[in-house]
Amino acid sequence: MFRFAAVALLSSMTAFAALPALAQSSEEVYARIEELHGNAQGFDETFRTIVEAMKYGDPVTISDLGEYPLTVNANGETYDILSSKDMQDNYATLVMQETQNAVSKQQYGDLIVNSDGVGLANGALWMAGICDSADCSETHWAIISINN
Repeated sequence: MFRFAAVALLSSMTAFAALPALAQSSEEVYARIEELHGNAQGFDETFRTIVEAMKYGDPVTISDLGEYPLTVNANGETYDILSSKDMQDNYATLVMQETQNAVSKQQYGDLIVNSDGVGLANGALWMAGICDSADCSETHWAIISINN
């Protein structure tokens, strides 16, 4: 009897784990970003810029929003992109069309928010708040990794 109950419990937990997480409201995501990272308004502005740039395949805007060195996983390789110019020159190779499409369709309520940063397109692109002052009272948001 115990074995049956354990198997039934495990089966139901596995089925539950396979279900997609419920989407949060934009307000809940915004509040979580503010709680964990601060500068949620700055994130919101940068998020909208990235979504628009990915929609139109704009390598200049995307490269300008990177924090360098920027880690990019593409074509089965990991690249450390050292400058905005390197990112622009190699954009077509480094940012797959599938990633651009996924980020361009990102819904605010479906963002991944954790202590490491904010993930777009199920983690295809990660952003974090970058300190602009010694005490981090001033920050800006930047792309810290791209995972095609």
